[in-house]
Amino acid sequence: MNREGSQTWWGGVLITVVLLYGILVLGERRSGYIIMLLGVALSLVVPYIHMKGKGVGVASRMVNTSGHLFFVWTLLAIGVLGLFSAILSARGLWRLPWRRAR
Repeated sequence: MNREGSQTWWGGVLITVVLLYGILVLGERRSGYIIMLLGVALSLVVPYIHMKGKGVGVASRMVNTSGHLFFVWTLLAIGVLGLFSAILSARGLWRLPWRRAR
């Protein structure tokens, strides 16, 4: 449990900064594609973690709240965008030359 005022959100900020650096600065390089694939792997795990067990099912505490539908659609969007990004990153990585021309 997090106490009020705790700063446990720094891990998410660090992951987001590294992912954005890989996308924006290293976009066409091999290291950029690898960073994107690692970030995509994390984004594909998010829907699984939140939807397993009693997270969003009938037994959930969120069933009678107004944000339940929005939460589920957000999880589905994260999964779809993660899968699409994985396909694009793998395609970009595959099309790179294996060795540099000297």
